Amino acid sequence: MVRKPAAKQSTPNVSKDELLRYYRDMLLIRRFEEKAGQLYGMGLIGGFCHLYIGQEAVVVGLEAAAKDGDKRITSYRDHGHMLACGMDARGVMAELTGRIGGYSKGKGGSMHMFSREKHFYGGHGIVAAQVPLGAGLAFADKYLGNDNVTFVYFGDGAANQGQVYETYNMAELWDLPVVFVIENNQYAMGTSVKRSTKSTTLYGRGEAFGIPGEQVDGMDVLAVKAAGEKAVAHCRAGKGPYILEVMTYRYRGHSMSDPAKYRTREEVQKMRDERDAIEHVRDMLLTGQHASEEDLKAIDKEIKDIVNDSAEFAKDSPEPPLDELWTDIYATDVPQGGAEQNA
Repeated sequence: MVRKPAAKQSTPNVSKDELLRYYRDMLLIRRFEEKAGQLYGMGLIGGFCHLYIGQEAVVVGLEAAAKDGDKRITSYRDHGHMLACGMDARGVMAELTGRIGGYSKGKGGSMHMFSREKHFYGGHGIVAAQVPLGAGLAFADKYLGNDNVTFVYFGDGAANQGQVYETYNMAELWDLPVVFVIENNQYAMGTSVKRSTKSTTLYGRGEAFGIPGEQVDGMDVLAVKAAGEKAVAHCRAGKGPYILEVMTYRYRGHSMSDPAKYRTREEVQKMRDERDAIEHVRDMLLTGQHASEEDLKAIDKEIKDIVNDSAEFAKDSPEPPLDELWTDIYATDVPQGGAEQNA
C-alpha cells in the first residue's frame, strides 16, 4: 500500500486557477471512467477495458509540466492520458464503443487509439512495448534538434520486462529527452509489488545505467507537477533521460473482468478515505476559500454533462462500414520510386 508522508508537507504556492484546473481535469477523468464502466456493463464496450480511477493525479500533474510539442505514449490503461492531453471526450468514448466517430474510426478500441494532433501515440496492449517506442519518439526530437520531451508511461509490472532495461541503456547512451514514468499502483495485474521484486524502489534500477530519478507521491497532483517540472528541465537541458516512480493506487480491478480478490475491500476503502487525489485538491479549494461547495457542485454538473454528452455521441455514431477494414493498412504517401526501391 502507498505509504503516508511522514510529516505534513507545506502547501506549495499555487494559484486558484491552477487548483481549479487540476480539480476539473481529474474529475473529468474519474467521471468519464465511471461512465465507461457503465457502458461496458451494458455491453456497449467490447473487449478489454482498463479504468484509471484513483490514478488521476499522475497524468494531470505531468501534463501540467508539459508544453506544446511534447509527446506521450502509454499502455492500455490510457483513457486518462487521452483526456489529460486534450483529446475530446466524444472521440474517446466513440472509440471505446467501436464507432466511426472515434479517434481511430472505431478500429482501435480501448487499447489502441492515437491522436497525432495531440501528440498521443497510444495505448499499447503488449506489456512494456511502448517503452522502446517512446525512446524512438524522443530520438526523433533529438535528431530534429528541438527541445521537446517524451513522457513514457508504464506500470510496476512492466518495469520487470527486459525491453525496459534495453531502452534505459540506449536512452542514456544517446542522451534522449525522455521521462520514464513508472505508474506504481502496487499491483501488476493481481500480483503485489512486494511479491514480484526485492528492489526497494523501481526508479533506483536506473542507477546501473546512470539515469537519475526519484519516487513521487502520486496521490498529490502538486507533488507530481513539481517532480515533472524537474524531470522535464533535466531533459530539455540535454542531460538525457529521467525516471519518475509515481506511487499511486487504482481503485478498480486490473480490468473490468477482474474481481480484485487479491486485496481487501478495507484496503481500497482506506485509500479512498485517506489519500484520494481529487478530495485532496477539493479540500485545498475549500479551506483556502478559493471555491465554495456550490462552485464545486457546478463543476461536477458541468463535467457530468460533458461525459453524458460523450456517451450519447458514441451511441448515435454509426459503426464503421465494412470497407474500413481495408483502410489505414499501407502508407499511401510513399515517394515516387519508393515502391521499387523497397521491393
